[in-house]
Amino acid sequence: MLFRFVAVMALLVASTVAHAQGRIAVVNLEEAILQTDYAQQRLRDFEAGDAFAEDKAEFDNLKAELDKLVQDFQRDQAAMSDDDQVAARQKMASKNADLEYVAKKLQTLQQQNAQRVFQELVPAARQVLGEVIETDQIGLLLQAQSVIHADLGYNITAKVTDKLNQLPQE
Repeated sequence: MLFRFVAVMALLVASTVAHAQGRIAVVNLEEAILQTDYAQQRLRDFEAGDAFAEDKAEFDNLKAELDKLVQDFQRDQAAMSDDDQVAARQKMASKNADLEYVAKKLQTLQQQNAQRVFQELVPAARQVLGEVIETDQIGLLLQAQSVIHADLGYNITAKVTDKLNQLPQE
């Protein structure tokens, strides 16, 4: 009986100490930054820019050409000689390789732009994060990517995004 009493008291003390030290929260800082209105506008502006638009047009053109080659091949395959089929497959493979190259180029450009926007907003995000930690009395803050499970009540990502949106933009 005494053991149970001591165990219950220990749990009460531990929970009181944990509460006094602050609550636990998780944040995905990259998501918080990239979901801001400013970051979203910068990403849209980049994709609307000439350099990206040219590569996107090239991608769309290559995709249309590949789709037409595949459609023609499927339609005419039965009437094609073996040599013609081999040539058509090689042409489709070449067009597909070109398409993959341009797709990777577009993806790399988007990632580089997102990284630039992220780096630009990191100082403001750190300031906002510090304010949220202080205001919400957070004693332990974890990266959301490192946590196996956390209820939405623990996630402060949206709160950080909202506070970043409230900051004046240069």
